[in-house]
Amino acid sequence: MGFIGYVKQEMQIIKERDPAIKTPLEVFLYPSFRAIIRFRIAHKLYERKHYFLARWFSQRTVRKTGIEIHPGATIGKGLFIDHGHGVVIGETSIVGDNVTLYQGVTLGGTGKESGKRHPTIGNNVMISAGAKVLGSFTIGENSKIGAGSVVLSEIPSNSTVVGVPGRVIKRDNIKMPREDMDQVHLPDPVYNDLIRLQQENEELRDELKYIYERLQRLEDKKD
Repeated sequence: MGFIGYVKQEMQIIKERDPAIKTPLEVFLYPSFRAIIRFRIAHKLYERKHYFLARWFSQRTVRKTGIEIHPGATIGKGLFIDHGHGVVIGETSIVGDNVTLYQGVTLGGTGKESGKRHPTIGNNVMISAGAKVLGSFTIGENSKIGAGSVVLSEIPSNSTVVGVPGRVIKRDNIKMPREDMDQVHLPDPVYNDLIRLQQENEELRDELKYIYERLQRLEDKKD
């Protein structure tokens, strides 16, 4: 795809996924639009081994947009970064098609690996605000990562993940995240665990009360 094709594609993506946009010209004001278009240029320089120029161009983009995409990363078509400030995508990251990232997302390494150090994000994945995906593993396609989650291991396709560390709390949700763009209405496993503990505690109290009453009746009979 040529440069004009990338521009048209990115414009269409923003118009489809951001309900706040009212006119086509607003696309040119979006940090996401500028960051991704400039990434395509930096990536071409990187592929041609112009590493310094690629990083120089990339760092200028960071200063202008607040979005840091290493020019060595592999980015598929249809990436949308909503708001975008604080987004970091590491050098060996692989991002599939139609992925959505919100502000503060990090696709990073753990500092322990060599070679492939950053995550692979499957097609149609949504990663909510402030989430961190750290390490060389795969987030399966059609998955959704909850806001503030820290994901440190492989996630199957069609999963919903929340928590620190992130854990799968829902599987086989076939609706594609890029269609509903919902990063709020996710299950809360911590709340569910607290409710279960409360119920278990009440059951234990009832059992102890029953045992105490039985013992009291036995004592009364002895008297």
